[in-house]
Amino acid sequence: METSTQTKTSAAAGANALAEAWESLQQTKPGIRIREAARALGASEAELLATKIGPQVVRLQGPWPELLRRFTTLGRVMSLTRNDACILEHKGLFQEIDIIDAGPRSMATVIGPIESRVFFHAWHVAFAATEEKTDRVLKSIQVFDRSGEAITKIYLQEKSDEEAYARLIEDFRSPDQSPEQPVSVYAAEVLQGPENEAAFLQEWSELKDTHEFFGMLRRHKVDRYHALEVARGKYTYQLNAKATPQVILEQAAAQKLPIMIFAGNRGNLQIHQGKVRTIRLLERGHNGPEPWLNVLDPDFNMHLRMDLVDTAWVVKKNTTEGFVTSVELFNKQRNLVAQFFGLRKPGIPEKLEWRSIVENLPAL
Repeated sequence: METSTQTKTSAAAGANALAEAWESLQQTKPGIRIREAARALGASEAELLATKIGPQVVRLQGPWPELLRRFTTLGRVMSLTRNDACILEHKGLFQEIDIIDAGPRSMATVIGPIESRVFFHAWHVAFAATEEKTDRVLKSIQVFDRSGEAITKIYLQEKSDEEAYARLIEDFRSPDQSPEQPVSVYAAEVLQGPENEAAFLQEWSELKDTHEFFGMLRRHKVDRYHALEVARGKYTYQLNAKATPQVILEQAAAQKLPIMIFAGNRGNLQIHQGKVRTIRLLERGHNGPEPWLNVLDPDFNMHLRMDLVDTAWVVKKNTTEGFVTSVELFNKQRNLVAQFFGLRKPGIPEKLEWRSIVENLPAL
C-alpha cells in the first residue's frame, strides 16, 4: 500500500517531469502560449503554472468573494476571460462589486469599466504569477477551476497599484506552496428536456425579462442549444456562422452603434458594453495559421477564432419592452462561444438600428 510520503514523492516527480517537458517545448516553440503548451503536453494550465511555484508563482486561497473584492484596490488593470474560441480583454477598474450569497450558487456582479458575472462554485485555485518577457514583466492574478482551466486572469498595467498587489498576495497566500496541482475532470451534464415542448414554448412567450431565460432552461431541463432548435422558426433561426460575426462588428463600427458582447466559461462571464472601432481578421498560431477575428481598441480587445465557430443563431426573447434580439455563436460541441446584443438599458426598448443589422445578416 502506497504511503503518504510515497504519494508526495510520486507527485513531486510528476511535477518535475512536467516542468522539464514544458521547458523543452518552449525551446522547440519559442513564445508558445501556456494554454497551447498545456494542450500539447496533455496537462492543464494550472498544473503547468504550479510547477513554477517559488519566487515567480504563489498559490493563493479564498475566501473567493474576498479575493474578488480586493481587485478593486489594484487600480487600472487588464481583465481577461476566455473559452476555447473567444477571448475578451478589458482595461480599467474593478469599480462596483456586489456579492450575491446563495450557498453553492454564490455569485457576484462586477459593474464599471470591467463588467462580469462571477460564479464562485467553479473557483478552485488561484495563483499570483510574474512572467519575464523580452520587453516587459507581466504580473497577474490567475483563477482556475478544478479541471485546471483558466476562469479569469487579471494583469497589472503601468498605473496599477503594485503595493496593493503585494499585500493581496500575502493576505491570500496558501499554506500549500507545493509544485503539484491536482485536477479532476468535470462530468458532462446530460439534459434531455424539454419533456413538454408546447409548455416550454408557452413559457418562452411569457418571458418578462431576458434574465428569466436561464431559469426557464433549468426548469425544463433543456440545454441552451437544444432549446434554440425547439424554438426554430418561432423565436430562433440560423445564420451563416462564418460571415455573421464580422458583419456584426463591421456594421456596428460603421454606424458607431453601441453593442454588448458576452463571452466566458463556467466561472466567469465577461461583458463588453459600448462601441467597437478597429476590426481586423488576422491569422496566427503555433500549429499552423488560425483565423482570428479581432476588435483592437485602446481599452477593449476581442479575439474570436473563426474556425471554431460552428453555428450562429438569432434568438428573440420577450420582455416587458418588446423582443430583445441576440446573435449566439456555438462550437461543434454545441457549447456557447459568444453572444451579441444591441446595447440597451432596462426599461428601454431595443434600438431599431440593432434590429436592422440582425435582420440583414447573411442567412444559412
